[in-house]
Amino acid sequence: MTVAPPTPVDERVAAPRLLDRLVVRPEIGALLGAIVVFVFFSLVTDQFLSPGGVSTWLDDASTLGIMAVGVSLLMIGGEFDLSAGVMTASTALVTAILATEAGWNVWVALGASLVFALLVGGFNGWLVMRTGLPSFIVTLGTFLALQGLNLGVTRLLTGTVQVSGVRAADGYESAGMLFASTIEIGGTEFQVSILWWILVAAVAALVLVRTPFGNWIFAVGGSAVSARAVGVPLVRTKILLFMTTAFAGWIVGSINILRFDSVQANQGIGQELQFIIAAVVGGCLLTGGFGSAIGAAIGALIFGMARQGIVFAGWDNDWFMLFLGVMLLAAVLVNNTFRRRAERVRR
Repeated sequence: MTVAPPTPVDERVAAPRLLDRLVVRPEIGALLGAIVVFVFFSLVTDQFLSPGGVSTWLDDASTLGIMAVGVSLLMIGGEFDLSAGVMTASTALVTAILATEAGWNVWVALGASLVFALLVGGFNGWLVMRTGLPSFIVTLGTFLALQGLNLGVTRLLTGTVQVSGVRAADGYESAGMLFASTIEIGGTEFQVSILWWILVAAVAALVLVRTPFGNWIFAVGGSAVSARAVGVPLVRTKILLFMTTAFAGWIVGSINILRFDSVQANQGIGQELQFIIAAVVGGCLLTGGFGSAIGAAIGALIFGMARQGIVFAGWDNDWFMLFLGVMLLAAVLVNNTFRRRAERVRR
C-alpha cells in the first residue's frame, strides 16, 4: 500500500514560529537588557529589592519614562525634539509664575501651561514641515529660545532664577492629588508619577498598534514620500507628534512643580539626550520608521534601575555615564540586528 506524501504547507499561511514573532518586536532587546540589569543589581546589593529600593528606582524611571515614550513616537515618525528637556522646565515655570505671581488658581495655571506647551510643539512641527529644515536644527533653536525665556522672564518677575510657593495657591490640594500624591502599598509609598508613566506608555502603545494614526506614524517615519503618495496626512501627523512630545513635557513639568513646590529656570537642560537614549535603548531607530512605546518605557526602567543600583551598591556615580555610553552603543547594534531579522521574517 502506497502512502501519499504529505501536502506541503504554504509558508505564507503557516503559523509563524515563536522566535520569529519575538524578533519582530522592537522592544525585545530592551526587555532582555532590563532583565540583565535587574538580576545584576539584585545580586550586588540587598537594598535594590527592598520595598523602599523598588519605590526609589521606579520613581527615578517614571518621569524619564513619560518623556521617553513621547520622544519615541516622534522618533518613529522620523524626527527629533531637542527642546523636550527644557520644555519640562518651561511648563513648570508658567504654572508656578501664574499661580504665585499672578494669583491664579493652580488648575487655571496648569491649563495655561498646557496651551503654551501645545503651541510650542505645534510651532516646531509647522516650522519643520514649512521650511524643510531638519528637526534637529529647528528644535535646537527652540531649545535656546526657551532657555533664554526661562531665565530672562523668571529673573524679571521674581528677581531670582527660581519660583516657589505653589503649595500656597488656590487649587493646589486637588491638583497635587492628581500629579504629586503617593500611594501606599504594603507600608511603602509609591509616587503617583509611576501610574502616569504606565498610563502614558499604555495609551501610546495602543495608538501605535491599534489605530490608523499609529500606522501613519510608522509610514511617515519609514518614507515620507511614499506615505504622502498613499494618502497619509504627512504634515498633520508630524505636527501632532511634536505636540505629543510637548504634552509629555507638560505632564512631567506639572508633576515636578506640584511635587517639589519649586522650579529652577535652568532645570531640564541636558535631559533631552537621556530621553533619546532611553528611546533608542527601547528599540527606536535614529532613522525612523521602527520602534516601540513600550520599549521606550523599558529603556527608562533600565535607566532608573542602573542609576539607583549604582547608588545602592555604594559606587561612584560617575560610573553611570560609562554605563550609559556602553548601553547606547549596544542598543544601536542590537536594534539594527533585530530590524534586519524582522525584515527577513516579514518577507
